[in-house]
Amino acid sequence: MQDGKRVFAKAVLKVHYSANDSQICPDWPSSLTRIVPLVLAVALFMENMDATVIATSLPAIAADIGTTPVALKLAFTAYFVALAIFIPISAWMADKYGAKRVFMAAIVIFVLGSVACAFAGSLHEFVFARFFKGVGGAMMSPLARLILFRSTPRTELVNAMAWLTIPALVAPTVGPPVGGFLTTFFSWHWIFLINVPIGLAGLVMIQRFLPEIESGPLRRMDFPGFILVAIAFAGTLFGLSLLSLPVLPLWVAIVSTVVGLSAGVAYWLHANRTETPLLDPKMFREPAFRASIVGTAIFLVGVGAIPFLLPLMLQLSFGMTPFESGMITFIGALGALITKFFAKSIFSAFGFRNVLLIGAVVSAIAIAIKGTFTPETPVAVMMTVILCAGLIRSSYFTGQHALGLSQIKESEAGQATAISTVVRPLATALGVALAGGVLEISAHRHGGQIQLEDFHIAFFVVAIVSLFAALPFLRLSKDAGAAVSGHLTKEQREAALERSRSEGSEGRAPRF
Repeated sequence: MQDGKRVFAKAVLKVHYSANDSQICPDWPSSLTRIVPLVLAVALFMENMDATVIATSLPAIAADIGTTPVALKLAFTAYFVALAIFIPISAWMADKYGAKRVFMAAIVIFVLGSVACAFAGSLHEFVFARFFKGVGGAMMSPLARLILFRSTPRTELVNAMAWLTIPALVAPTVGPPVGGFLTTFFSWHWIFLINVPIGLAGLVMIQRFLPEIESGPLRRMDFPGFILVAIAFAGTLFGLSLLSLPVLPLWVAIVSTVVGLSAGVAYWLHANRTETPLLDPKMFREPAFRASIVGTAIFLVGVGAIPFLLPLMLQLSFGMTPFESGMITFIGALGALITKFFAKSIFSAFGFRNVLLIGAVVSAIAIAIKGTFTPETPVAVMMTVILCAGLIRSSYFTGQHALGLSQIKESEAGQATAISTVVRPLATALGVALAGGVLEISAHRHGGQIQLEDFHIAFFVVAIVSLFAALPFLRLSKDAGAAVSGHLTKEQREAALERSRSEGSEGRAPRF
């Protein structure tokens, strides 16, 4: 059990890092236990808030740059594709050029991308700006954890991680109201320009308070794999997004999709031949990891579409302002924050398999319920459903990551975490592409103007897809990942009770 917990704890702190990435800064004043993680959290706060503020502003952005709100799904896709492409090389970049230097460069890229988004005058410019911004975002989150891991004494690590994650958890809660407020009472441009002072403040604090971080051993970089992965991710997701969107000719979407899928096959063949692949497909041989990744990918196709669909429906079909819709949707992030306080107890009591299986089903039902909302639905009812969905979603994500790492060897923890981290933006982008495509196809049936009925259909479609996330967990044993969750099956509890009775009768203290 202790081996499983140690692998999980170490892997949570790193993405694609080797087992030797554990250098400790020798001169560590105790006062830095809070200062360093809070400085790093500035970047995480900015990144997490940015991911939520844009959803409330899509209609306003679309009206200004001369496109449709649904067409802006390409902007979502661009950002998530950039994350998926560049996250796997973040650790290599840090070892090559220095973690502190790369981290600061990532913030600069993110801020410049924000400015480019604010001044974009067309769909193409906005999509390119979002992709550029995603390159910075891909480096910020994993490098913040890497820097904290390498610079903090092990005795202070748990406390430091708490200070790092709290601001990042708060950001999605305040993002929708802030984004809606700025868009409604000022201009949508400010949801991006607000990153400029935050980013500059972060750079100043990093330069002043963050110690120089010793680089780990430089590993061989899989450049052919990186190129194939980039083509596969970008080609497939952009192609699928363009299939139902008349921004470019249909043949462009078909060619892009075919090229992307071909590159994916080429990478699979390459990865099975090379010694150190960028993302190792051999990891999928482990049943718990395979179930975790496949189930979560399907789960995110449904859940990932909600931040795109729900604010659009509230504004386009319900007539709400961005601020009003943001004040409703923020409650989901609050539910996710609340879950962090009791998730461990849930998995200990019921086990990974049961919680994830039920969570996938209930989450799909919650998505379908959102597809029944009408302008007459009481706000309190909508917020209750969104809150419950947030609780379930957060529990699921906590459990799937822990389950995926529960049976992984310590030497493979970096690869497992890298794959898990990359899957999330990819599946989310696919969910947005699916939801947008359903909206466009449904609207085409009655002349092209999106109506409430089209949103309902889109919610039902992504709910059905999300329901299939339960299937990979059906074949898992009930005690899968018990070394991490601490869950005991009925047979294990009875055996432990019998052992305690036996030891008690022999005059020894019961042992569990």
